[in-house]
Amino acid sequence: MLHPIAIAHTPFKEKFAIPRQPSLAPAACGIIELLPPFNDPLALEGLNQVSHIWLLFEFHAVGAQDHSLRVRPPRLGGNEKIGVFATRSTHRPNGIGLSVVKLDKIEGTRLYVSGVDLLDGTPIVDIKPYVPYVDAVASAYNRIAQTPPSCVQVSFSFDAQQQAQQHSQRLAQDVQALVEQCLAQDPKPAYQKPEPTRQYGVKLWDIDVRWHYLNATHIEVINLSGSAV
Repeated sequence: MLHPIAIAHTPFKEKFAIPRQPSLAPAACGIIELLPPFNDPLALEGLNQVSHIWLLFEFHAVGAQDHSLRVRPPRLGGNEKIGVFATRSTHRPNGIGLSVVKLDKIEGTRLYVSGVDLLDGTPIVDIKPYVPYVDAVASAYNRIAQTPPSCVQVSFSFDAQQQAQQHSQRLAQDVQALVEQCLAQDPKPAYQKPEPTRQYGVKLWDIDVRWHYLNATHIEVINLSGSAV
């Protein structure tokens, strides 16, 4: 049985709009906090010589373990099925995920990372250093996902831009950059047509982000309400 060795603190309070892969939203910063009995700086000795780390984690918010042999990955529009082991779907036999993130700094038993794609509160079951000469395979390919996902345009209303600046100062985070990077990946299901009259929303930190679609390739952020606004 696996036991968490750390907990992830991230801006993502719900699964909707989390980047589908790590590093797609560089502004997504988080903290990996070691848990007892591993919350000792000795466990991190030498890690400050590493630029990136692998996080092995538990998909703790997807319900019961899924034993389906085939799944519908968002990359294929959510309609086409392929084998579960050909995907990084959250619905897996053992609910284990793997992400590579940038290690920005270490303070005590906390690792400050960026490019994170984890739900807040995600249990971390292991941390491993990224080793470029073996982990970066120059000849590797994936014909299912050959290129990064296409992006949509993201703009901010005047009010939303002002609110983003206020929240950035309050949280010491680049709120506008994170919202833009997450929404540029078009978080709605690929099979769902955008409805200009419909508002979409997600919670980042303590901020309720609201947006709508001006058209199929253009999102406008209209409101970022939170404790400071």
